[in-house]
Amino acid sequence: MLARGCSVREAGNHICSHAEQMAEGVLCSLVTVDRSGHLHPLAGPTISKEYSAALDGIAIGPGVGSCGTAAFLGQPIAVENIFTDPYWLPYRALADILAREHEVKACWSSPILQSDGRVLGAFGFYYKENRGPTEDERMIVAECVDLCSLVLEREEMKAENQRLAYFDILTGLGNRANFIRTVEERAKNNPDPFGILLIDIDHLGQINDAFGHTTGDRLILEAAHAITRIIGPEKSFRVDADEFAVLIDNDPSDLAAVCTSILDAMAERSLQENSHTLRLSASCGGAICDPLHPSGVPSYLQHANLALHHAKQTARGSFVLYSDELAGAVTERFRVLQTVTNALIEGRIEPHYQPIVRLDTKEIVGLEALCRVRTADGQVLSAGMFAEALQDASLGHQLTNLMLKQVAGDMRSWRDQDLPLSYVSVNVSMADFDQGDLRARISQIFSQEKVPPEQVVVEVTETVYMDERDSKVGQTIEGMRADGLLVALDDFGTGYASLTHLLNFPVDIVKIDKSFVDRMSGGPGEVIIKALLGMASGLGVRMVAEGVETTDQALRLQRLGCGFAQGYLFGRPADRDTTTEILRRQAQQRSA
Repeated sequence: MLARGCSVREAGNHICSHAEQMAEGVLCSLVTVDRSGHLHPLAGPTISKEYSAALDGIAIGPGVGSCGTAAFLGQPIAVENIFTDPYWLPYRALADILAREHEVKACWSSPILQSDGRVLGAFGFYYKENRGPTEDERMIVAECVDLCSLVLEREEMKAENQRLAYFDILTGLGNRANFIRTVEERAKNNPDPFGILLIDIDHLGQINDAFGHTTGDRLILEAAHAITRIIGPEKSFRVDADEFAVLIDNDPSDLAAVCTSILDAMAERSLQENSHTLRLSASCGGAICDPLHPSGVPSYLQHANLALHHAKQTARGSFVLYSDELAGAVTERFRVLQTVTNALIEGRIEPHYQPIVRLDTKEIVGLEALCRVRTADGQVLSAGMFAEALQDASLGHQLTNLMLKQVAGDMRSWRDQDLPLSYVSVNVSMADFDQGDLRARISQIFSQEKVPPEQVVVEVTETVYMDERDSKVGQTIEGMRADGLLVALDDFGTGYASLTHLLNFPVDIVKIDKSFVDRMSGGPGEVIIKALLGMASGLGVRMVAEGVETTDQALRLQRLGCGFAQGYLFGRPADRDTTTEILRRQAQQRSA
C-alpha cells in the first residue's frame, strides 16, 4: 500500500476494512498516540465521526477507556460492558455515542508498539454483544497490529525526517529551510509589508575556541530563549550556527524597536564559565519587505543579510536597517574585496617602500613597506583604497603573509648588495593578531631569508594597540620584542590611547601622526609634538614624524629635537626596483 504511494490514513483504513471482513459483525478503529501522550483517531471507515471527534486529544492513562488504558499500560484491554466497567465510567458520553450510532456494547483494544517499545497507538475491536475476543479474532488482530506497527513506525520516521529537514535540533526552532518557506508563504498569501530580522551572536567562534562547543551551545540556547520571549517560537528561526532569523508579521515600521527589545533581552542573559562571565550580545540587520514589489523573496533575504553584515562591520552589538544607500556601500566593499582577492590569486600584490630619514643628514635609515595592489590594467591602488579588505580576517591575513615574504626577500637582496639600510617596517592589523600565530610567522619568514630581527620593525596602529583584546596584542608585542624585533606605534595621537598603554606594553618607536605635523605652523600641533618628544626622550623611545611635506615642517621638527621623519618631502612610496636604485645612489654618495 505505502509502496504504491497511499497515505498512512488510507493504509490504516485498508487494514481496518480487512479486519472487519475477517471478523464478521465487528467494527474496527485505529488511533495514534503522540509524543505528549494524547490520542488521535487515524482510521476506522465504519466508526462514527462524532465518536472520533470526541475521542481526539484525550490523554492516555489508567482508566481511560479501552484504547487509552491499553496504550498507557502497553497491554491488551478487553471490556465486555462499556457501560459498567470502571475504565469507561468517566467516558460514558463516548459509550453513549457508540451505542446510539452502532449498538456497541463491548470494546477490546490492543497497543501498537514501536520496535524500541514505545507505544505508537492502539487497535480497537467494537462488539455489539457483551463479550471479549475469540481466538480467531486474537490471530486477526495480532496480524493487524504488526501491520499497523510497520505503517506507524514508517510514518514516524517520515515525520522525524521532516522535523530534521525543517527544524533545528539544538533549539527546536525552525531552520533556514523553514524560514525561507515561511517567508515565501507570507509573501504569497498577504500583500501587506512585513519585516525580517537577522540576529548574529557576537564572537561565538571565539567562545567555542576558548571554552568549547558545549558552552557555545548553552549560549545559543540562551539567545533562543531571549528571542522567543519577545517574538514567540512560531516566528523565530535558527538559520545558521550563530545566526537567528525573525519574521515580523505586524507593523514592519517598528523593526528597530523590536530589535532593541530582543538585544536588551539577550543582554540580560549571561553564562558563568569557571571564573569568566560570558555576556550574550548580538548584532542585528533588518529589512522591510513589500510583497507587491517585483524583487521577490531572495531579494528580501539579501537585503537583511547586507544590513546584518554592515552591522557586524560598523556597528557591532546594534541594529542596522537596509536602505538603498547601504546597498551601494556594501556593493562597493564587495567590489574592493573581489579586486584584492583576484590580485592575490594573480600575483598582483607588491610592496612599495617610503624612505625614513635622519633630519640632520637627510640620510635614509629605514623604509616603511606599504601594501599596493596593481590592477589588471596596471593601475596601482594604495592601501587606503582597499582598507576594507584589510578588515576581513582571511584577506588581511593573506595580504600580510604575502607582504612579509616579499619584504624579507627584498631585504635579503639589499643585504647581498651591501646597500646601507638600518631597518624596514611592516604594518600588521588586528586580523593578524586574531590569528594567534603572528610572532611565529614573522620569525620564520625573516629567519628563512637570514634577515636579522633587529632590522625588522613591526608597525601597530594605535587603534589596534588599544583594542579591547589588547591583552592578546600586548602579549604578542612583548614576545616579538623578546625575539629581537622592533615595534613601532603608528598614528600616535589619533585615537584615545593613554600613556598607560606605553607603560603596560612598551614599544621602540612612536610615529607622530601627520595631523600634528600639519598644524605645527603657529598652531597647537607644535606644542603637542614638543611634549611627545620630551616623553619619548624620557622613555628611551625613538620618535618619527609622519607626513612631512615641506622644508619648513622639517626645519621646525629638527629645531624641536625630532631626529627622524618620513613624507613626500623625502620621497614617495616606490616599487622595489626604484627603491633599490635610491639605496644604491646613497651608497655611492657615502663612498665618494
